[in-house]
Amino acid sequence: MIYIKLLWTFFKIGLFSFGGGYAMIPLIQEEIQANGWVEAREFADIVAISQMTPGPIAVNAATYIGTKTAGIPGSVFATLGVSLPSFILVLLIARFFAKFKDNYMVEAVLKGIRPVTIGLISSAVIFFAEMSIFKDKLPFERIKYMLTGKFVDLLEGIRIEPGAFLIFIIILIAVKKFKMNPIIAVVSSAVLGMILI
Repeated sequence: MIYIKLLWTFFKIGLFSFGGGYAMIPLIQEEIQANGWVEAREFADIVAISQMTPGPIAVNAATYIGTKTAGIPGSVFATLGVSLPSFILVLLIARFFAKFKDNYMVEAVLKGIRPVTIGLISSAVIFFAEMSIFKDKLPFERIKYMLTGKFVDLLEGIRIEPGAFLIFIIILIAVKKFKMNPIIAVVSSAVLGMILI
């Protein structure tokens, strides 16, 4: 039954997505593409829309995918699925964390989870770069040559979308150097996209 499948799929995503937000994107992408619910480019659009609308990215994406797959009941099951693990875990942690926060094992688990979060967010960055800035898949297999000392040009043969790359550079500088408000950055990106792409 599609509703149970949506609930279970998004429950797994919610349960194993440490770091939330962008760290959840690779897991959501893998699951929905494995089930054939959404294509990669449409998923990139879903995440962009989810970023601009109020609420967490994962919840917004789950709601959209659930609606697209099985209507409003599908959106309810998908949203419930992605939200339940956090709700349950926070209740448990709130009860026991104060007691065990200085425990060696708890500290070790948290230290192990932090690098995973960086890896998941980096995976999301690569996915969006492939979907928007680069016209081809990035040649990450060439990294192995760099690791063995055989340096190659990683960008050799890569075709870049000039408008998208320019928007990326402008917004990156505006946010990092001039501390542009993220909402203004998103709106500015949309306007620049209409002009440059």
